[in-house]
Amino acid sequence: MTANTPAHPDYAHSFNTAAAQYATNRPTYPPTLFDTIEQAAARPLKGARIADVGAGTGIATALLRARGADVVAVEPGDGMASQFRRSLPDTLVVRGDGDALPLATASVDLLTYAQSWHWTNPARSLPEAMRVLRPSGSLALWWNNPALDVPWQAEQNRRVEEYIGGDVAEKRGSGRRARTEDVFARAPYLPACTRHRIRWSRTVPLDTHLANISSHSVFLVLGEEATAAFFAEERAHVLKTFPDGQVEESYEVVLIVAPAA
Repeated sequence: MTANTPAHPDYAHSFNTAAAQYATNRPTYPPTLFDTIEQAAARPLKGARIADVGAGTGIATALLRARGADVVAVEPGDGMASQFRRSLPDTLVVRGDGDALPLATASVDLLTYAQSWHWTNPARSLPEAMRVLRPSGSLALWWNNPALDVPWQAEQNRRVEEYIGGDVAEKRGSGRRARTEDVFARAPYLPACTRHRIRWSRTVPLDTHLANISSHSVFLVLGEEATAAFFAEERAHVLKTFPDGQVEESYEVVLIVAPAA
């Protein structure tokens, strides 16, 4: 089975029609991620002024706030911003994106992109990031990727790529397989940075697992009707590994931290 993927789908805006699904089913981030950010940035999150860019429904924003940070969210999408306000009504969310940040120069200690840097153009977003960071600040980018050394997840990834007709990371522009040089491709320079990998897992009902996958842009651009047969088959595949319907998902977070230039 192969999907008829559009040549130039608007992946970035596909989330706006599925914001509630995204908020309910997407995985969170492990505490170790935030410990690592603190170590790499050489400062505590508590009391830090943070801008969470491409904040989506607020998954990372909420966790940063729980660590005591003062967070402002930046989100370009109507649907995602509306869901963010429902989830975090007492947190400021401003409209904008990483290529033209609606933030003052030297105004934040940490700039975070939780699975959103790949929607930017580094030729603009890297200079913008460095503009808004304070001299002692840092830029933190991360991606929550399925651990493909787990056999059943590797097989699932193979089926997804066969269905969409190509590499998932390439189609949606994510950093799953990217080198640091790829993450900053087209930027005016390659910033000094550190790269980290954090392993973690969660166990969720099969419906949550499938809803998480279907909330990714490569499926959202195709629509629920077009992908229904794929997910019916995928349900049967996953039940062979997890007959009780409780799915253990393993992840590897790729984190890149760059100090202010």
